[in-house]
Amino acid sequence: MNFKGRLGLQQRVLPGYRVPFFDLLASNCEGGMSLFAGQPRPEEMIAGGTTQLARHVEAKNVHLFGGAFYLCYQRGFINWLENWNPDALIVEANPRYLSTPAAVKWMRERGRKVIGWGLGAPKQSGLWERFIDQFDGMIAYSQRGAEEYAALGFPREKIFVAHNSVSSAPTLNVQRSTFNVKPVLLFVGRLQARKRVDSLLRACAGMESKPHLLIVGDGPERAALESLAKEIYPSAEFIGAKHGAELKRYFEQADLFVLPGTGGLAVQEAMSHGLPVIVAKGDGTQDDLVREGNGWQIEPENYDALVSTMKDALSDMARLRRMGAESFRIVSEEINIQKMAEVFAQALNSQMK
Repeated sequence: MNFKGRLGLQQRVLPGYRVPFFDLLASNCEGGMSLFAGQPRPEEMIAGGTTQLARHVEAKNVHLFGGAFYLCYQRGFINWLENWNPDALIVEANPRYLSTPAAVKWMRERGRKVIGWGLGAPKQSGLWERFIDQFDGMIAYSQRGAEEYAALGFPREKIFVAHNSVSSAPTLNVQRSTFNVKPVLLFVGRLQARKRVDSLLRACAGMESKPHLLIVGDGPERAALESLAKEIYPSAEFIGAKHGAELKRYFEQADLFVLPGTGGLAVQEAMSHGLPVIVAKGDGTQDDLVREGNGWQIEPENYDALVSTMKDALSDMARLRRMGAESFRIVSEEINIQKMAEVFAQALNSQMK
């Protein structure tokens, strides 16, 4: 499905993991697509990327305050709109971005449509209600997000769910015909405190049947984690940072993917390699991705839940294989950047009638 017009899309920053989606979406816009995005704060450590089809125009981000009081103003927003002159505009649905109202007003004065795209509205308040009321449609990352927008009174028929994805639909499934002598657990991600890799090490150490643990990634916590592993789980293997094709061999070795903390873009990649997953509950995007048939969601910061779930998962290896097959089906048929782009085009076309 294509969008016949010219699309403008605003983001606070352009993370590298979004580049494939933006280029795919641009290929579905017959009038082309321009992306307005700026640079992150240095402490965010967000790896950037370069688009090929989407025309990236850099915003001048002015970061104000921090933490719960963070605000962002993007200089050049109206100039970009005047130069690109889009038929429709998609913006991040975040009231912390101070440039958005002026951009919506610019589009409104020209009789054009604006769609918000976001995680949802966890703070059910008058502020959020007034904020989303300015949009002609909403694209939610998850079903939970869609329900939160609807709870604020936004018309359900104007809400679209584009399941958050960073990966293409996989083409080849890993066939695991034999079982490892020892179950192999895999973590892939940045080694930082919120990932709770320390809890994963302790959980492995507390199990009677000791699995082989592969930790792929680098980050500020690596030295501390390696030191902890020497004390309580010396068999843990720290692989270091790997990307792209380098990761394939580790996904193929594993029986189970475990993400004990928040965040984690590698979950979908693990599923595309036919792995069942254990993940901590987060912003709602995991709800649609991780289900009873392919994995487990646990409460974050709940060490006992992590241990009991790992024991349950490893108690039946044949079941793990079936769950891995379901993971592969989900990312093949339901949640991938191709499906995501289709929903965006559907949302855009609904506004052009």
